[in-house]
Amino acid sequence: MKIRLVSWNIHKGFSPFNGRFVLDGIRELIRLSRADLVFLQEVQGEHTEKSTTIEGWPTQAQFEFLADQVWSHFTYGKKAIYPAGHHGNAILSHFPIASWENIDLSVSRLEKRGMLHARVVVPDTRIDFDLYCTHLNLFGGDRKIQVDRITREIRMRSGAERALILAGDFNDWRDQLQDTLEKKLGLREAFRTHRGALARTFPSFAPILPLDRVYLRGFEVLATTRSDPPSPAVHSDHLPLEVDAYLRDPRS
Repeated sequence: MKIRLVSWNIHKGFSPFNGRFVLDGIRELIRLSRADLVFLQEVQGEHTEKSTTIEGWPTQAQFEFLADQVWSHFTYGKKAIYPAGHHGNAILSHFPIASWENIDLSVSRLEKRGMLHARVVVPDTRIDFDLYCTHLNLFGGDRKIQVDRITREIRMRSGAERALILAGDFNDWRDQLQDTLEKKLGLREAFRTHRGALARTFPSFAPILPLDRVYLRGFEVLATTRSDPPSPAVHSDHLPLEVDAYLRDPRS
């Protein structure tokens, strides 16, 4: 079974340096990808102040606005909560979501982080697989703690063989997390597997750092695409990643 997925840190719907509110453009780019699955980070669930002062702010939560009538199934996990609202991770899916949960990965009060887990089911089949969407800390020591937690959480929920996708903003510009994810979970990063190198995604207007990743288990990577500047650079400070993959063994 072939699927297409997109992973993108959408910067709460703003262009780099918060210059413009561009959620309409973000929605259009996601739609054009024709993705079956969309992994989103920095999604604004609610903001009572911005919703009354920013022109074009949607009447519903950003993940509902982005899903619209294209992705019938979606889920959202808060990770940062403050007086005006909250933001976090979201997953949009063409496949029904059988279950979901929001896992806390916070290691300090300065950075509230989480991992959203969803189990999707392919209609009219017995095929299901797991999705994990996350956004890790800026400090390397914190990320190592978080990856250890991710390893434990995924082992508990997905075991050692179940097919899964782990995608998001790992903030791992020094590439220090791959060995742990590969050795302990059997994950392979899509761009490294397909192209021999990680995709550089930040900042979007001059991408230097490989912050965003798509890790897979039980899938064969068929194609990988990083949207290049300048056109997407006005939509978020990160570039989106797109992966086509084939589910090798539906029984896993």
